[in-house]
Amino acid sequence: MAIDTRTTTTGPHTAAPQDGRLSPRARLVLFVLCAAQFMVALDFSVLNVALPVLGEDLGLSRSALQWAVTAFALPSGGFLLLFGRIADLYGRKRLFLTGLVVFGAASVLATLAWDPASFLAGRALQGLGAAVIVPTGMSLLTTTFPEGPLREKALGISGTLLSLGFTVGMVLGGVMTDTLGWRSTMGLLAVAAGVVLVLAPGLLPESRTPERPRLDVPGAVTVTGGLLAVIYSLSSAAQRGFGDPDVWGTLVAGLVLLVVFVAVEAKSPAPLVSLPMLGRRTVAWGNFGGLVTFSMMSTVVFVLTLYLQETLELSSFRTGLVFGVQGIASVVAGAYAPKVIGRFGARRTLVGSLAGQGVLGTALLGVGTESGALLATVAVSLASMCHLGAIIAYGVVVTSGVPDEEQGLATGLVTTTQQTGLTIGIPLLGVLATTQGTLFGGVRTVLAVDAVIVLAAAVLVALGLRGRKKV
Repeated sequence: MAIDTRTTTTGPHTAAPQDGRLSPRARLVLFVLCAAQFMVALDFSVLNVALPVLGEDLGLSRSALQWAVTAFALPSGGFLLLFGRIADLYGRKRLFLTGLVVFGAASVLATLAWDPASFLAGRALQGLGAAVIVPTGMSLLTTTFPEGPLREKALGISGTLLSLGFTVGMVLGGVMTDTLGWRSTMGLLAVAAGVVLVLAPGLLPESRTPERPRLDVPGAVTVTGGLLAVIYSLSSAAQRGFGDPDVWGTLVAGLVLLVVFVAVEAKSPAPLVSLPMLGRRTVAWGNFGGLVTFSMMSTVVFVLTLYLQETLELSSFRTGLVFGVQGIASVVAGAYAPKVIGRFGARRTLVGSLAGQGVLGTALLGVGTESGALLATVAVSLASMCHLGAIIAYGVVVTSGVPDEEQGLATGLVTTTQQTGLTIGIPLLGVLATTQGTLFGGVRTVLAVDAVIVLAAAVLVALGLRGRKKV
């Protein structure tokens, strides 16, 4: 068990084999933690294709359908840092299990929803459960598997399943909605939570910091309020536009709260976020790279879905096959990414993966109005391989060298970056696809801007991490 002496652990330990291979028990622990991450990733996408049917069944108007996504995104992104720190102080396993209970119960509520209010309440509680599961699961992973090849392998498997969860959700959601109805997608999540909840207590070790400093309440209030406001405004912008007073007003309020949060943390004796940690180049630039790869890849998937179905008029099934190939490519990348990191280092892998994602995004500009499905399939699949490499590499970069008693904070930053990236990409760029005259013209504009941002990020991360040879 790779636990710092300043971290208290109780319960079964998962000793790391000296030969660098995963023991049978370590494999089971990794399976449980990855299954939980996969379940949350699945929740992000499995409902998307079911929204029209769901809206008709529950009486949700088209304009209100976005709340099925936003109700989950708000708590799942807004409370990550808070729960990551609470887990450090009061027990990661305990909070992880609590998150599973909340997520499972919320999924049952969403499955049985009898009106819009009950369904949206279920989605919000799912998001709250996810905000607990994601940082605690990641910190349990990084404190269980020591820094080096074992952690890189574990993060590689976790990152692969995370990426695969989004892809599987898109395909599985359509199949289940057509055959069993939209409620089956929520029921699937309830079953998954139940399975993990049965396995986790006997396998996962408990860990926490031995001291119990007072929780930084002012910091928790300002950062949670700021993140909620920013995520809400960006989620709403896709439907209402940035010119809407409510959208930009909430965005400004959120940014002000985040600035206040930084000021609060500078004076707090027990800060929620250690500013020296944020000052680490590996933490700052690693998270920046993660934010870009998540936000820009989610945008590419969104606009390609529009392009394939509305410009090329492919069926939902054939569109799903395109992203099925993408999922297979991600699995392959996840298997090889740790080896690449072991040979070239996480810093070079992150920079190279971002550059590859940007170049392949540029290749997507070659799609046309009459053909382009093959090019889109190949380019987005290869781009996803680079994206997966960037996901794993940035997780390694950010958590390397961080003591175990602060792993919940570090992984909270990693997962906050992940959730924020998934939330902001489509509102920021995806809206251009439907406001640029023709849809095809809008898609090309988004793809071009997306590629430029990723390539610029690769350069900035390379400069920011220059000289960091240890990662």
